[in-house]
Amino acid sequence: MSERLINDLPFAQSPVLPKTIEGSAQIQFRCHKDIDCFNACCKNIDISLTPYDVVRLKKRLGMTSGEFLVKYTFPYEIERDGIAGIKLKPVEDGTACQFMTDEGCSVYEDRPTSCRYYPVALLSLRRQDEFTDRTAYALVQESHCHGHQEDRTLTVDEYRKEQGVEEYDDYGRGWRQLILKKQSSGPTVGRPSKRSLQLFFMACYDVDQFREFVKSPSFEDVYEIDQATKDKLYTDDVELMLFGQRFLAQVMFGDEFIKVRADAYERRAAKKSEREARMDEIVEKLGPLEPSAQPDDDKYKYVDD
Repeated sequence: MSERLINDLPFAQSPVLPKTIEGSAQIQFRCHKDIDCFNACCKNIDISLTPYDVVRLKKRLGMTSGEFLVKYTFPYEIERDGIAGIKLKPVEDGTACQFMTDEGCSVYEDRPTSCRYYPVALLSLRRQDEFTDRTAYALVQESHCHGHQEDRTLTVDEYRKEQGVEEYDDYGRGWRQLILKKQSSGPTVGRPSKRSLQLFFMACYDVDQFREFVKSPSFEDVYEIDQATKDKLYTDDVELMLFGQRFLAQVMFGDEFIKVRADAYERRAAKKSEREARMDEIVEKLGPLEPSAQPDDDKYKYVDD
């Protein structure tokens, strides 16, 4: 059986599976301010972000998720013509991380998953006949990094605990499973529509816009959510992020999670027909219109109709 791979760090997407190690494997590594390569890894970045990374960083910086995405990230396609990931945007006209300072990382306590793991890579694996992913690791050894020459050994599990990645792994698991399931499904799911790409991007990365979507009348027309759950989703970014991942699993793969109201789709279709009829009346009264500028064509920007 073939095996699918998604890695949070730091390998480029590749069908070639790197040599994996277990959590009990011993590694030799230490990074500290006095090492001669300090900050070298931050001067030429290629850092993918998880949804939980966005939640932590946007809160740290006192920004909305939309503001953070514009200023600090850019989207990329995880697979050709497929769902999107996001990466940290380097400094203007350069390759260094925007959060790098001479003293080190300016957001160190809330640094992304990739930065916490380095030089270990987290690998999520799934065979095509499996329904859950399996975790493995790989060791990254780059010429610029001299931390591997430091006189300290510890296990991968000990290093993960030291770097505080266990919480990040827990909150990133649902997102990784979505991507793995999409990759494993292949053509059986079909090529995502522009609308589904926008929905995936919003629910994963733009938590503040997703909250407005969940609070919208059109969402409540379709999905039935109790008040206690609503209170959590309206106030807690992490709860909303996890809800979004389960919501996407229902929309993309049919996993049952949120109760759908009886006759919801019929009532929504009737409303859409009513809106279109009203628009036809308006257009008829206005007469011919001059051609307008092309609308915004950002395929990752979600607009609820």
